[in-house]
Amino acid sequence: MIARISVRTVLLIAVVATIGCDRVTKHVARAALAGEPGRSYLADTVRLEYVENAGGFLSLGASLPSSARTALFTLGTGVMLLTLVGAAVRFRWRGWLLIGTSLVLAGGASNWVDRLVRGSVVDFLNIGVGPLRTGIFNVADMAIMLGVAVLLLAQRRRSDDVRATGDSSGQTA
Repeated sequence: MIARISVRTVLLIAVVATIGCDRVTKHVARAALAGEPGRSYLADTVRLEYVENAGGFLSLGASLPSSARTALFTLGTGVMLLTLVGAAVRFRWRGWLLIGTSLVLAGGASNWVDRLVRGSVVDFLNIGVGPLRTGIFNVADMAIMLGVAVLLLAQRRRSDDVRATGDSSGQTA
């Protein structure tokens, strides 16, 4: 029982820290970068540029009518986050599956708060070399992407275990 409590505590701390880091960095970006020209560091490998993203990933959907964006990105994201929490509790996810889910939830929840409060998400980071660049993103987006990568690896590991043992109970990841 103690090990379960400590794992849950560590995950809770990680979720709170992720949300906290995202909220603080967005606040700093608003204060230092809004209305200012972009800044470049490390031979233009890292760019800081303030953007309010009304759309989703890579601004997809930003040109939709306001009501459609609200339905899709605020209501839809809220339902998706609640569904993810429900699935994690219902199926008693643990291990890497729970870690990945926690990262996705933390990043998604922080961006969701932006949408509720501002109607858009603050993005400010861009990384790349020469013409190879990422879109503009934030700390919450990094948590989501890391969480998705962990989930994909957990699923792959589970698939490998199922093939090796023939056990499809789902309790290995």
